[in-house]
Amino acid sequence: MSIAVERNGLDAFFLSGRFSIRHEGKSYVGQLTWRHDGARDELLLSSPFGQGLAEIISNAGGARLTGSDGRSQTAASADELLQSALAYPLSLSQLLDWLRGWNPADGKIARDALGRPLHLSHEDWRIDYDYDSDDPQALPGRLFVEREGGFTLRLRIDEWQPLPAGTSSDAIR
Repeated sequence: MSIAVERNGLDAFFLSGRFSIRHEGKSYVGQLTWRHDGARDELLLSSPFGQGLAEIISNAGGARLTGSDGRSQTAASADELLQSALAYPLSLSQLLDWLRGWNPADGKIARDALGRPLHLSHEDWRIDYDYDSDDPQALPGRLFVEREGGFTLRLRIDEWQPLPAGTSSDAIR
């Protein structure tokens, strides 16, 4: 169930959903929970049946990925960690902006009749949005991300919840 969350004021949120990724001839599916609060992000990637696969925690001081085997990797940022550990060209900071429908200066955006993002092109990325509500401030229920060269992400968001700002600690343990 989603609580009314407005796109324009989305600085701290919790979301849960399901994803599928195709990259370099391989496909992955699973569940995602993401808690974003300012510079801090906590992501948990799980199998379709809920078994934890990887946890990524990041803030302004760095990022840590912990795998299901208990081993950890660190990097200066979550973006660097996603690239080095998982070899994904997807930037977490870009995904955050795309989820909120924020158009980068060098991007092109098409909006629906309610003014919501419908299609976004940024560099070699194409992002398509689908909504579960007719609210002009609605957040997407589905995000379709494709990059020239073969990376595809499908994200079905089951729940959005706003969070009071400053609700998580800043330390990476």
